Parts: sequence; C-alpha cells; structure tokens
Amino acid sequence: MEESKRQKQVARLIQEEMTTLFQREGLSIVQGGMVSISKVAITPDLLEARIYLSFFKIEDPKALLAGIKEKTGELRGALGNKLRNQLRRIPELQFFLDDTLDHVQHMDDLFKRIKDNS
Repeated sequence: MEESKRQKQVARLIQEEMTTLFQREGLSIVQGGMVSISKVAITPDLLEARIYLSFFKIEDPKALLAGIKEKTGELRGALGNKLRNQLRRIPELQFFLDDTLDHVQHMDDLFKRIKDNS
C-alpha cells in the first residue's frame, strides 16, 4: 500500500528531528563509526514510526541497536518536546537495522568473484 502525503510529511519531519537528536545525544558517532537514519516509515494511523538505522564501521551493530532501543523512551520524549505543536500524538518509535549497505557490499563481492573466475 502506498504511503499518503501526510504519512510522508510526518516521516520526513521525524527523520529530520531524530537526526538532530542523534547528533545532540552523541549517538551519530559511536565506537569510532557512524550511525545514520536511512528511512522512517510511519503507519497509516500515524501512531507508530519504524526507524531504520544504518551503521558504518561499527564493531557490534546488534549491541548498539539494543542500546538505542533502551533509550527509546528518552528519545520519544525529546521528540515530543520538539514536535508537540505539529503532531497531536507522538508515534511509538521502533528501531530496526538497515542492512542495505551490507547487502550491496556482499553482492559486489560476489560479482567480483564471478568475474575473476571467468
């Protein structure tokens, strides 16, 4: 199902504010690597936001994701302070690992091996 215009607006707004929050909280540069928000998807009722995080040069991405999930309440509260005049209800936040870059790297490696073997 395609996202509505309002879903896209709210998702963009949440992505911008969460990026700012991550930078201010020091979550954007962790363990010598970078964390970025690659996508925000919002449910049609605007009550749940799925935030996809992309990690670059992070030793243990699952542990870092678990740490971020522990801070969900704090992050939602800070987001609520920023967006209280723009949204009636602040959506519940869910964080997911976006492994698109890993998948692309894996595919590149496979193609290189195929090319080298032929």
